[in-house]
Amino acid sequence: MMIPSGNNAARLFARWDSPTEAEFLDKMNDAAKDLGMADSTYTDPSGLKKSTISTPADQLKLAQAVMENDVFRQIVDMPEVDIEGVDIKIYNNNSLLLNPGVNGIKTGSTTPAGGCLLWSANTVVDGKTHRIYGVVMGQQAGTGGSYDSLTLSLTNGIKLIQDAQKAVTSATVVKKGDVVGYVDDGFGRSTPVVATRNLKAVGWSGLEVELSVTDSGKAISHTAAEGTEVGMVTVGSGAGKVSAPVALQGDLTEPALGDKLTRVG
Repeated sequence: MMIPSGNNAARLFARWDSPTEAEFLDKMNDAAKDLGMADSTYTDPSGLKKSTISTPADQLKLAQAVMENDVFRQIVDMPEVDIEGVDIKIYNNNSLLLNPGVNGIKTGSTTPAGGCLLWSANTVVDGKTHRIYGVVMGQQAGTGGSYDSLTLSLTNGIKLIQDAQKAVTSATVVKKGDVVGYVDDGFGRSTPVVATRNLKAVGWSGLEVELSVTDSGKAISHTAAEGTEVGMVTVGSGAGKVSAPVALQGDLTEPALGDKLTRVG
């Protein structure tokens, strides 16, 4: 099903899994809802029907979920496979697997949908391998039929993959010693907290990343020496999230009696 495109295999799986195809479709749509695929509707197990619809954004959510499965990753990375007991070799419609770093995921084509490709590829940044995802949909190759449209999706897909592989980079977002927050003693005084090491974000030029500072899960003492770790600073989210402890830039001292009396007043 996942290598040459087996619509018949998808229907067989549906009948194997559920008493009826309709009940299997309910499972498919429930799974899509759980993944946040708000603009997707499944009306058949294979996606062959025109009434089965989705969007690039939803397909990327699906890609990230299915590629967490070790067996699934192994299957979609196969350019070809021998079927035991049948003495036949089947070939993957995704010919892009022969290109460096490309490791999935699925092709698809019909006359209404055009050529489509949901892809996964690896790129290396700072010596670490990162997986990137993308999707090409609705590729129409004139009057050449769905096969030519599929070929067009692969042609445009490899351009997108190679550009994305080159574009991914890293940049230091937080430097060791940068002030990233403050500890408020409740009396109008605050002590800066600083990152204890550099934090690099992986992405592409112009990407905005989220930065957050949290405590360590327990109350901070009224007094603490400079350098005491009091929380964490985090850059990014998901698989690309990186964190480092934050520490007091100076001594945290007990408020003076006058400060306390002023507060009471």
